[in-house]
Amino acid sequence: MLQEYMEALGLGNPWGYAGLFVVASLLMLWRLEAMIERGLEGTALATIVTPFCSGLGNLIFVFIMARSGGDPREVVTNCLVNNVTNLTVLLGLPALIWGLQVLPDTAGRKPRGPKQGKAELDKRISRLALLLSLAAAGFFGGAVWVLGDDGSLGLQDGLILTGLFVFWLCFQVFDVLKHNVRQKRGLGPLFVVDLLILLAGAALMFGSLDWLVTWIGSRREGFVSAQNLGWLSGWLMVLPNALLVIWYSARGRADIAYASQVGDGHICIPLCLGVFALLKPLPMPAVMETGVLVLVAASVLHFAFVAVWGGLPRWAGWLLLAGYGVFLWKGLA
Repeated sequence: MLQEYMEALGLGNPWGYAGLFVVASLLMLWRLEAMIERGLEGTALATIVTPFCSGLGNLIFVFIMARSGGDPREVVTNCLVNNVTNLTVLLGLPALIWGLQVLPDTAGRKPRGPKQGKAELDKRISRLALLLSLAAAGFFGGAVWVLGDDGSLGLQDGLILTGLFVFWLCFQVFDVLKHNVRQKRGLGPLFVVDLLILLAGAALMFGSLDWLVTWIGSRREGFVSAQNLGWLSGWLMVLPNALLVIWYSARGRADIAYASQVGDGHICIPLCLGVFALLKPLPMPAVMETGVLVLVAASVLHFAFVAVWGGLPRWAGWLLLAGYGVFLWKGLA
């Protein structure tokens, strides 16, 4: 049905479906912004709702590849391209333009009132949550590296990776519930409406990705072809993350911009890889070692900067871009 509508509108082409994917992402971003305005702040948004929305494309890609019988290595490449781009380019460029200061600089001054003092306390709590999320990203990447050392991920490896994610998600859910109890805050009836709109966006995203993956898989020559499906799909699925980080960085909400990119990485690694390994054996591509090394190194770098400086200095953005350059050189060469 979706394909018929796209054809009738004259958009039944790669650009049309790529645009539909972006529109679906913007629809989700719109409702996430509404959730923030109604009080779904900080940890709840960044570690539970936002990552699932921005990482939904990767989960859909796993389903499409498992259903179509495509090359499983493209799933690993897709996840690595997504995660490495998130932690290098999508955080490095905003740091160069706006700066990503999660913790405000309060040296030499005191809070001027209870509201300002509470805001700074919330920022410090957000930093601690971000540090924990960064530590988890490093451990998840290391787990994939160790489990995939024999060249593939099997059923037992999939159980371990999926179990790690479920445990992490349970920890985050209970942390959010505890926070809401302390603040005497509920999600409210409109939360259900927002979820329905997010599901509509998810349906549009699935339809657009299904068409694009089939189209790329049918091409046998050129860079835009089946042999680069993992890279191309990974870059496509970075678009909603890019919109998210630009939106919140420009508004001075570095805490959400930062944590959303890190949380999105948890959807790819370990969840996407773990789910696919539960369905089929998952061989490791040649880019796996370089990708995981850059990913773990970026996680450690971010952890150090956030812990010491309270955010990402502008000059550190160049280091992240250089790391992405190494990833591209090793992976595409």
